[in-house]
Amino acid sequence: MANVRNLKKDINYVLGDIIEAVYVWEYTNTDKDTKKSEAIIDEAIETFDNLISKVNDKSVEDKKKHFNIINQDLETKGRALIEKVNKL
Repeated sequence: MANVRNLKKDINYVLGDIIEAVYVWEYTNTDKDTKKSEAIIDEAIETFDNLISKVNDKSVEDKKKHFNIINQDLETKGRALIEKVNKL
């Protein structure tokens, strides 16, 4: 990972793409209930907020390790959200 800016961009792009995929699903499936899809969007927004607050935490001593953990969290939570989108 090069820097904090790229990590923030990765968080934004990954979770933004997941939210966009949910909106596309809702648009193409207007006859289905959207409670599950709205829950996925809420979870993605909550994940975004949590990850960005971790990135902005200035009290971390080992920043490289901290950012690697955040990157791993993004990957695992992103995959979990993608699985939920695929199950819609």
